[in-house]
Amino acid sequence: MEVSPYGLQSLWDQGDIITRGVAVLLVAMSIASWYVILTKAIQLLRLSRAASAAGHAFWDTTSLPEGVATLGRDNPYAEVAKAGVSAMSHHTTHKGHLHDQLSVSDWITLSLRQAIDEASAKLQTGMAILASVGSTAPFVGLFGTVWGIYHALVAIGTSGQASIDKVAGPVGESLIMTALGLAVAIPATFGYNALVRGNKSTIAKLNKFGFDLHALFVTGSRALADDKSDKKNTTLTAVGGL
Repeated sequence: MEVSPYGLQSLWDQGDIITRGVAVLLVAMSIASWYVILTKAIQLLRLSRAASAAGHAFWDTTSLPEGVATLGRDNPYAEVAKAGVSAMSHHTTHKGHLHDQLSVSDWITLSLRQAIDEASAKLQTGMAILASVGSTAPFVGLFGTVWGIYHALVAIGTSGQASIDKVAGPVGESLIMTALGLAVAIPATFGYNALVRGNKSTIAKLNKFGFDLHALFVTGSRALADDKSDKKNTTLTAVGGL
């Protein structure tokens, strides 16, 4: 089968080290961005399930250890709940320390806020890669385009005539580089925007869960009930579960 003189294979075979370097860089950027998109999408899917447990199953239990067990492992909701339990226990059992100058409400607030901030920082992992790829890939492709046009001008100057067979290859090379740059940047940009929305939603749910936990530790009941049936399940004992 005859290979097209204007295809990707010809681009690689006829290109110099600059052309190949740009192509390899774009491919690497694409792989990195898709890896982040897929892994973060799976992470958000897992967190949505954890959020469902934090919104319902946790509050249907009768003790904190049982409630924490329903949240599972390796998710921010479980970490926030454990941080609250640990803070409440520490404040109750350790007297005469500097933290006694803070009320139990303030102490638990600080502990929950720290846990939520750590979870938020973990959610942002990899987002810088998508932002960088989305903003720089078009310019990397543009560099390849400029280099291809330079080759076309060199071909014209060498041959002394601007015939189509002299410039078609380099111009086609430059157009392919432009297309590759856009093909890398567009998914990264859309993925970044989608993941930012997902992270914001997760953080909002995490803040709501932390607020309910704070009310539970301080007052002994959940701050707000979602509906009338939930009111029966908001008396999960804070002190007894420690």
